[in-house]
This record gives sequence, C-alpha cells and structure tokens, in this order.
Amino acid sequence: MSHQGRCSATKTEKPATIFLFLFLIIVSAQKTTTFTVGGNSGWTFNVENWTDGKKFKAGDILVFNYDPSSHDVAVVDANEFTSCSASSNSKTFSTGKDRVKLSKGLNYFICTVPGHCNGGVKISVNAS
Repeated sequence: MSHQGRCSATKTEKPATIFLFLFLIIVSAQKTTTFTVGGNSGWTFNVENWTDGKKFKAGDILVFNYDPSSHDVAVVDANEFTSCSASSNSKTFSTGKDRVKLSKGLNYFICTVPGHCNGGVKISVNAS
C-alpha cells in the first residue's frame, strides 16, 4: 500500500529546509564589516586607541583615509610595530583611500613617515 500526500512531501522537504537554515546561519556568520580607521578623523595622529571596544573578524575590511602627501599605511609584524619601522618585505599603501582585508589573529599597521608611528599613527587589530 502506497501513501501519498503530506507525509511523503514532508520527508523530502525536511532535509532541504534544514540545509537552507544551516546555509543562512553560515552566510550570516561570515558577513564582513567595513571599518573606517579613525572614524571621521581618519588615519592620523593618536589613532592607536581607535580599536578599543570594537570586535573584528577575519575578512573584515579596514579603510584607511588620509592625505597621501602626509601619510601612508604599512602592514607590519609585531616587532616592526613595536619598533615603528617597516621592513622591505612590508606591504605599503599610499593612495589615501586604502582598503585592507584583515587576516585571522593580530594585524599591525603603521605609518612609515618619520616620527608618525611614534606619534601614534599605528594600530594593532585582533581579528577572530
């Protein structure tokens, strides 16, 4: 005896519904956020505390807005961050409207113009 109707349709719809639900959870969990470093002030002196109270994820985008005749942005390692000196291997941006995707873990950024990093034009960002 064959059964037709809602019971047989429900059995095939359940896996599809569960799959869709899980897919939406994963997609929403992976949603990235774009942050403008320094807010309205941009990438400038004393920006190093800008990250306080913010939560960052791998894949989030940092936007560095600044006057390219005054600043730049270098992606550096922990030692370079502490010493305020970028190596020749450091990726440096200089457009004044730079977008950088965060990697998981600690991300370090400094301005390489002499005296600027020591003046607070530097941030460290921990992305989960």
